Amino acid sequence: MATSVATTRHSRRRLRACHECDLLVALPPLKPREKAECPRCEHILATRHDKPAERSLALAVAALIMLTLSVSFPFISFEARGVTNRIELTETASTLVGFHEPLVAICVLLTVIILPTVYLCSVIWLSLGLLRRRILPYSRGIARALKHLTPWMMADVFVIAALVSLIKIAGMADVSLGLSFWTFCAYALLLLLTTQSIDTDWMWFALASEPLAPEGARSGEPATPQGLSGCTTCGLVNRLDAQGHGRCRRCGETLHARTPGSRQRTLALLLAAMVMYIPANLYPIMSTTSLGNTSPSTIIGGVMLFLQHGDIPIAVIIFTASVVVPIGKILALGWLCYAVRHRGEPLNNVTRVRLYRITEFIGRWSMVDVFVVAILVALIRAGELMSISPGPAALSFASVVIITMLAAHSFDPRMIWDDLPQRPRRTWRNRLPRDIATVSPRKESDDA
Repeated sequence: MATSVATTRHSRRRLRACHECDLLVALPPLKPREKAECPRCEHILATRHDKPAERSLALAVAALIMLTLSVSFPFISFEARGVTNRIELTETASTLVGFHEPLVAICVLLTVIILPTVYLCSVIWLSLGLLRRRILPYSRGIARALKHLTPWMMADVFVIAALVSLIKIAGMADVSLGLSFWTFCAYALLLLLTTQSIDTDWMWFALASEPLAPEGARSGEPATPQGLSGCTTCGLVNRLDAQGHGRCRRCGETLHARTPGSRQRTLALLLAAMVMYIPANLYPIMSTTSLGNTSPSTIIGGVMLFLQHGDIPIAVIIFTASVVVPIGKILALGWLCYAVRHRGEPLNNVTRVRLYRITEFIGRWSMVDVFVVAILVALIRAGELMSISPGPAALSFASVVIITMLAAHSFDPRMIWDDLPQRPRRTWRNRLPRDIATVSPRKESDDA
């Protein structure tokens, strides 16, 4: 799949330390629609886009327009037994406050509206400065913030939750989708495309050029034994002090040879997630009132209800997001913390890194159940005739999702590769220089 390599063995330009295996490699020249991968763990080091500033600006402006429309018009309405109700997008959070669930409400509001708005405005600010070739104030700080905001934006998860909610209430009420629902779907898609359009490597070069790597840097070898570390925000290779700490010369990010207390912090967060997962399953996540009769529903109870009604695909989605993903993530991260104490062959470590990538990616999708509760509580409010209220498990489960995401971010995957025997990998990549990143054409899904 690799199409070309660059021969920059002794150059101090365009060096990168892989964030997942710590290998120091040289970036080859990249054309639009190409990406550079680490030759050891296949982590994507850089992705080149065609006209990145124009592309990001157009997508961010379009997403912001769709978000504005989403909060300005009705989202969903329903009618049952002569009772009608219509909600707007923001009511999915504000209604929770009335049920004494302000923390869950804040979580919904932040992940669906506030943080994405900040992100889109930041992209517009940066893109305008880059297009005008005159960097606007605070651009470096804003560019640093983009990387930290991305994992916590969950508009796409909210869309899935809205579809699950519609199927859940379709059997007991007539549901109508407002203009806001369709504009929100467009907003979620445009937000996803905006995050994928950011060419971080090009952006930081345009913002602050690229200083040469420290003298004596040897590509094709791990960075840490050389006293070097790659910045996780802008990618620049920097020299660390004798204690293994430093600060990026380009963006100011704090650097460490290894994240201090990474394994201990990850294990502590996993333990906290396990503790919170117990009440999340024992207590009801919501209670449904129909004709004066109230029936609480746990997470597993909701899955069984979908199965009884024949909605097997929805039951599978809820079961996967609420049971399989949290438990699988806790087990996977716990095993990785154990694995860093038991070094294996490089091929095994590639598998471990892939497992880490999966756990980091899937954790946010567990918020589906929390968003379903927020939508149903806001929509179905007809007193004793028909209503839904949040249960105590909603906060517990939201805590599990957030804590496991923090645990994944706390784990330093470079620990997996420490003290490896220096043996060549028995793969086709042995034919490529180990100090050069491989260049691959991006698939259509990568360019979306």
